[in-house]
Amino acid sequence: MTTTPANPQPNLALRILRSPPARVLLLGFILVLFMTLNTDVMTSYAGEPVKAVRHIIALAIAGFAVYVGYGYFIEKRTLTELGLPGMGRQFGIGLLIGAGLYAACEMILMALGIYRIVGLNPWSYMVPAIAMALSSSVYEELLFRGVLFGAVEQWFGSWAALVVSSLIFGLTHLINPQGTIEGALFIAVEAGTLLATAYMLTRRLWVSIGFHMAWNYTQSAIFSGIVSGNDAQQGLIRSTVNGPNWLTGGNFGLESSVLALLLCTSTGIVMLVMAVKRGKIVPPIWKRPDRPIATRNAA
Repeated sequence: MTTTPANPQPNLALRILRSPPARVLLLGFILVLFMTLNTDVMTSYAGEPVKAVRHIIALAIAGFAVYVGYGYFIEKRTLTELGLPGMGRQFGIGLLIGAGLYAACEMILMALGIYRIVGLNPWSYMVPAIAMALSSSVYEELLFRGVLFGAVEQWFGSWAALVVSSLIFGLTHLINPQGTIEGALFIAVEAGTLLATAYMLTRRLWVSIGFHMAWNYTQSAIFSGIVSGNDAQQGLIRSTVNGPNWLTGGNFGLESSVLALLLCTSTGIVMLVMAVKRGKIVPPIWKRPDRPIATRNAA
């Protein structure tokens, strides 16, 4: 009489699909395609911001669905990084941190006389940035923290995942209209570190998504700032900026300033220390022989 193993091994094709490289190549490629669609939508509906927001929301839902579907049907795992319990609180914390840090940077520039408010635009000027903030926060966090960080951490541990995901996240901003090496490296250090450590600390994506969304929205919709080298759009506040690039960020935006570097990196370091103290750091696979490879979901 033959017996069937209690936990039969999946076939070779499925094992390959479940591997970290396949996750990056396949799921990452699909998310990049969705990001391209987001860009097309915002371009097509540039003069119709409400329609653009509706389409971006639909695409964001589709992006979540693809991510969840890959995890559920291919990887056969529980997607704790998108767990719903506590989602509202974590997302809200991310929003507060993102808006607060950007506003703090601008307050310092105001105190120095560099950023001056000269008037206000109608509230309707705050609508177009919603689509941009939704698109960048959802898809970039799913891609860089959910897919890339998670895949690298699965084999090489948290420290390698932090470095790789932050560096690639920063370098991708070179393709923006006013992208510079300096701006890309600043984003890699300040934003890459903060967003990755927020994920490490909570083991969920909600704080990262909230921070990313609030930072970009506050920057564009409220302070009319340049977002990561993209063309500046008028938001609520009409202003003049006159100061050295190392404080203002120049044509790349405030992300390329020493102020953002200090404030965001310091916040990221605080969260990193908290993650270490709480035992949230996952070692490389060769240092955890008694733990499953998919340890990122149980950390």
